[in-house]
Parts: sequence; C-alpha cells; structure tokens
Amino acid sequence: MINELKGLMAKSLVGHDKDKIYIVIGEDSQYVYLSDGYLKMCDKPKKKKKKHVQIIKNENSLLYRKIQENQKISDEEIKLEIKQYISKRN
Repeated sequence: MINELKGLMAKSLVGHDKDKIYIVIGEDSQYVYLSDGYLKMCDKPKKKKKKHVQIIKNENSLLYRKIQENQKISDEEIKLEIKQYISKRN
C-alpha cells in the first residue's frame, strides 16, 4: 500500500523549527514523521501534526521512490535531497 505523504518533502509551518524543510518518512492518521538527516535522523524522526506542515511535491525524486518502496535510506540521502531542493529554490 502506498502512503499518501510518505517520501514527500514538508515545510514546518509552526514551532521553533518554522520554515525548516524535512522529508516525510512515515505517517499515521494525525501525524507525519519527519527527518532532516542532521538533528532528526531516519531512526528517530520528528513527530509533527499534519496540519502544522506544508507538503512539497517531489514525486520525481529517487529518494521518494525508495521511501515508497520501503527500501533502506540513509541520512546522507535525505541531506542531499533537501540541499538540492533549497539550492534550486534560491
């Protein structure tokens, strides 16, 4: 089963991490589980309410496909994906 948000990027809308970019590595009915590869690693993601994040579409990325297929991902891959997104934005 494909999760709706798993593998997409998300921007925090509230909290001390406002405007920070994450990758959604899991979700349930109320929460998303976020990783940035630095402070919030894959094995200990940040839990945040869905209403407190803005989803950024990135379905064409290799990392998105790996997460959707439940393949092993590394914090380095997450860091690189976020870094590439930020550099394209600026």
